[in-house]
Amino acid sequence: MPKIGAEPIRKAALINATIFEVGRAGSLDVTVAQIARRAGMSPALAHHYFGSKEQIFLSAMRYILRVYGRSVAERLPGHGPRGRLNAIVGASFAPQNFQRETVSAWINFYALALINPEAARLLRVYHRRLRSNLILALRPLVDDPARVAETLGALIDGVYLRAVLTRGDVDAVTAEKLIFDYLDEALT
Repeated sequence: MPKIGAEPIRKAALINATIFEVGRAGSLDVTVAQIARRAGMSPALAHHYFGSKEQIFLSAMRYILRVYGRSVAERLPGHGPRGRLNAIVGASFAPQNFQRETVSAWINFYALALINPEAARLLRVYHRRLRSNLILALRPLVDDPARVAETLGALIDGVYLRAVLTRGDVDAVTAEKLIFDYLDEALT
């Protein structure tokens, strides 16, 4: 007989294990067995809950996107356009969003989006939301908010890429400063 309430706990454990294993490997070249072992369960149970490794990874990315969205929302209330920009950028480099495993998952998510329609759709949704939120905040501050929003998005992606390719700990403070320095220049 199944344990009542165990499914969400097990799914969360598998999602966390996926993020950890992808981060450790630096690629999607991990097996469901590795993920399940890390989560303390059988590969059969992982397949039961998600169906495939790609589905586990997509669920992990949805989780990462939800955490990022909550990070932005927590920073937003009552701060005006510049505060909104600071919230978006700050959330990108918050500890829960800018750790090696999470950044590695992002980079692998981009690669998966090239070949997986569901990943591509999820990435498009994220890019549209990011662009839309940046433009909304930039509109009262600059003449060409779309251009600055595109540059900010590209800078954040580039900093994530560099962070995952750099040995050692990722430095959120330096990464965030790079983005804010660009923003300060763009807004003058």
